[in-house]
Amino acid sequence: MSHPLPASSDALRRAAETMHAVRDRCVWTQRIGHDDLVPYLQEEAAELVDAVETGTRGDLKEELGDLLWQVLFHAEIASRDESDPFDIDDVADALAEKMIRRHPHVFGDAIATTPEEVLVHWNAAKAAEKKTRTSVLDGVSTHMPSLALAQKMLGKAAQVDVVPAPAPAALASEAELGDALLALVAFARSEGWDAERALRQRLRTLADAVRAAESS
Repeated sequence: MSHPLPASSDALRRAAETMHAVRDRCVWTQRIGHDDLVPYLQEEAAELVDAVETGTRGDLKEELGDLLWQVLFHAEIASRDESDPFDIDDVADALAEKMIRRHPHVFGDAIATTPEEVLVHWNAAKAAEKKTRTSVLDGVSTHMPSLALAQKMLGKAAQVDVVPAPAPAALASEAELGDALLALVAFARSEGWDAERALRQRLRTLADAVRAAESS
């Protein structure tokens, strides 16, 4: 017996209802939990980056949809949790409320005429929301790719005046930076070293330095 697809004039609602139907009727989907979805989420995010950087408009639309499906999937799983359920509407409402708080120059009386002033409002609102955090590193995910994590942590470290030594050679462009990074990885490979592990180990010492500066 066939089941019709959900019909709705609201495309996002139709997508959510489609996810609900799949969860109800697909035996593979019924067995999937939040942890099981993590590799798919990472893969879809990576494919979206590819679409942004080198894909067509069609690729971008498709990959945005695939990533949205992951959000809908997680929300559908969460909606059936016995102890603390929430659904996609709860996720969307919480997001809207947070964005309204963080844009007082759009939804309130605050004024911001430059990107720097916008960032001041954003950081102030975020700090008010995260009062329980004790370090600038709190909330930084160590599951980020190591280079992205390094860039994020360096920004946080600068807030407490922890600045690693500068690079030994001046670089004039991102292309030259790419060449230098590739050369470093090639050197690591020739020595039998793990470049990923080396950077992550260095980031751990940077985190120690940041926390030491915060406690001093």
